[in-house]
Amino acid sequence: MTTSATSLEVEVVAGGDSESPPATGRRLLRAFITDWAAVLSSMYIVVIVIMAIFAPLLTMVSGWGPYEFDQSAVDPDLGALPIGAFGGISSEHWFGVEPGSGRDIFARIAYGARVSMTVAISATILTTIIGVVMGLLAGYFGGFLDTVISRIMEFLMAFPALIFMIAILSALPADNRALLLVVVISLFGWPYLARIVRSQTLSLKEREFVEAAMASGAKGSKIIFREILPNLSSTIIVMATLAVPGYISTEAGLSFLGVGVVPPTPSWGQMIASAAPWYAVDPMYFLIPGIFLFLLVLSFTTLGDRIRAITQSGETRS
Repeated sequence: MTTSATSLEVEVVAGGDSESPPATGRRLLRAFITDWAAVLSSMYIVVIVIMAIFAPLLTMVSGWGPYEFDQSAVDPDLGALPIGAFGGISSEHWFGVEPGSGRDIFARIAYGARVSMTVAISATILTTIIGVVMGLLAGYFGGFLDTVISRIMEFLMAFPALIFMIAILSALPADNRALLLVVVISLFGWPYLARIVRSQTLSLKEREFVEAAMASGAKGSKIIFREILPNLSSTIIVMATLAVPGYISTEAGLSFLGVGVVPPTPSWGQMIASAAPWYAVDPMYFLIPGIFLFLLVLSFTTLGDRIRAITQSGETRS
């Protein structure tokens, strides 16, 4: 987690030029539409978002909820394996059923998308807000405030985040687990964005347009939010987009380890953990949530990379 964030920081700081005029929105949109990787990634993300939002409606159409058991779909003589090929995939169960319980996999995938997207997007929003505010304060005001914020960032970044997340979540009650996941993930996630924002703010506050605003008598808050922050927008968007797949993976990993979302609430990581003992006899139960998780992480990662490339290309041409 620390290594990837550090390398990303180098790429963003090195690639962005704060003195370059911003590329026009129309040009960036045209470049985005003609980028097939960005379009395909966006399409898959939109499909998952629609699935998450309309999960109750989709399960009504499919006829099975995420907590319903269909014992007629499993064979008790074969250790409760799904009846039929490919894990029991049929017109009644679109993605098959869970071995043992007979719960509908499509319904649990749809509701699991809700958990993954809610936790990841909420953590990204919270992380972005904290990271941007802390980075701006440290970079603009400097001095003692910069020292305190920088030491806090270094302190949090020095921790092996996953181990401490497991320890913290194991000690906390199971109530409101999604909210706890957002808080714990954000606690360890904001320093990476704050560090980048701080470094770019240190550079931006020396620019002529900031000095002109200071000379005109503008207050610090006005300079920060009207002069510096708009010039950081492309960096913040790219960093936020690239943070989402990391948080999706983190939520899935914590659920896989048993300290994330508590059963019977569906979670893709939890489904993969439950499927591990069955993968040899029912590989579809393992593959379906794994493929959904892999493609979602890949889509967000690709989208973030393409947005960064398109933005930098637009700034260079401008």
